[in-house]
Formats: sequence, C-alpha cells, structure tokens
Amino acid sequence: MPELPKHTVSSGNVFADMGLPDAEELLAKADLAIQISCIIEERELTQAEAAELLRIDQPKVSALVRGRLEGFSIERLTRFLNALGQDVEIVVRPKPRSERHGRTRVISRRRSAPAARAS
Repeated sequence: MPELPKHTVSSGNVFADMGLPDAEELLAKADLAIQISCIIEERELTQAEAAELLRIDQPKVSALVRGRLEGFSIERLTRFLNALGQDVEIVVRPKPRSERHGRTRVISRRRSAPAARAS
C-alpha cells in the first residue's frame, strides 16, 4: 500500500502555522479583505467603481482583491467596509481561562446579497 503524504493539523491560522510574525493581524486583514472582495463581487462593481467608492486608485483595488495586503492596515480595511455600507463592531472581552493569550479575529454576520429579480 502506498504511503500517504504526511500532513499537519492546522491551528486555524495559516499564518501562525507558517511561523509568520503578527499572524493574528495577518489573518484579520485577510478576513476583512475577503469581506470587501465579496461585497464588490456581489454588487458586480468594476474595480474602477470600487476604487471610486473606496477613494483609492484601481491598482490598489486590484491588489486588495488579490490578497496583496501590504500597505493596508486593519483600520483602513474597516473604513473600506464602512464605505461599502457595512457596520464594523470591535468587541473587547476577557479571554477564556483555557487560553494563554488573548486573540484577534474577524466574525462576519453579513447578510447575503438579495436575489436578482427576473426581467
């Protein structure tokens, strides 16, 4: 029987699994960027239209939707979500006793886009 490839169980944060510094911030930025990209796609916005709404240039929208997040802070990404009509809530609460450190994460409660109407 052929040997199966070895695998490692993920921690839930690919950036931490890769040993990258600031892994939680990187994951939060990625999650926020995914939300922005989904909204742009659901609204069928061109990158130029999204750029106008977000008050950035089209190449930055291109970088954002491709996950190239250098130069985009969490604060800036939350402002983009606000510009796209989304509320962003920041909740601070005590960490569970079972956890050594507190953590940062993005939880989405976005409603899906309304269904397209038949013409």
